[in-house]
Amino acid sequence: MTVLTNYLIVGSILFVLGAIGFLTRRNLITMMLSAEMMLHGVSLNLVAFSKYHGNMQGQAFTAFILTVAACEAGLALALILTLYKRTKSLDVNLWSQLADADIDSPHEKEPAVPTTQPAQEFPHLTPAGKSPPFQKETAHRV
Repeated sequence: MTVLTNYLIVGSILFVLGAIGFLTRRNLITMMLSAEMMLHGVSLNLVAFSKYHGNMQGQAFTAFILTVAACEAGLALALILTLYKRTKSLDVNLWSQLADADIDSPHEKEPAVPTTQPAQEFPHLTPAGKSPPFQKETAHRV
């Protein structure tokens, strides 16, 4: 019983530290690491309950949680790179500045000036050349 309690305490500490880090930090990398910490705290609690009750349901849920955590890490990396590329900072408050420009009213539109773009030229493959001449088989002496 004390072993289960120890696992639950460690798992809940991981979850609480992750929640505090997620709610108080402004750095996007720190926020994503805190979300990962919360997921791992829940996983630890599920595995502890699974071991205590002698079934595999908690471990099966943990496999799904780890899959979600891996997907979240990939999406977080894409968001981090996009934010840094556009703002040169990882402050989450800068997301509000990434909005699209306001769309003009359709009544105020000026007639569009047709623009012609040059035809796009695609690369060409070089010819492979002639096939090698066919040679008749000759008898080989041993």
